[in-house]
Amino acid sequence: MNVAYYIVGVVAALWVGFSGYSLFSQQQFVVEPLEQYGVPRPWWNWLATAKSAGALGLIVGFFVPPIGIAAAIGLILYFLGATATALRARSYKTSVFPLLYLVPAAATLALQLAR
Repeated sequence: MNVAYYIVGVVAALWVGFSGYSLFSQQQFVVEPLEQYGVPRPWWNWLATAKSAGALGLIVGFFVPPIGIAAAIGLILYFLGATATALRARSYKTSVFPLLYLVPAAATLALQLAR
């Protein structure tokens, strides 16, 4: 179980970290949906910071478990909010993308709690 936790945790951290980087660097595939959803531009750096902090927290959680648990819960809530935002904007075709980030964060949390 420990090996699975570390593998899933690293994959989740890299995946979410990439998402944070993509938002910081304002990659078109991230920016277009945010504009479509009506997310104000001043929020973008805060959202990218939250993703990046969550990714870092998953890694720190290997050494300080409460931080990893908090990071995973925070990421789950973040991506639930992102899904709700996409649904609220009636962007049904893109509403699945936040779930692709939520699932590894939730799996990391489940594996960490099962340790």
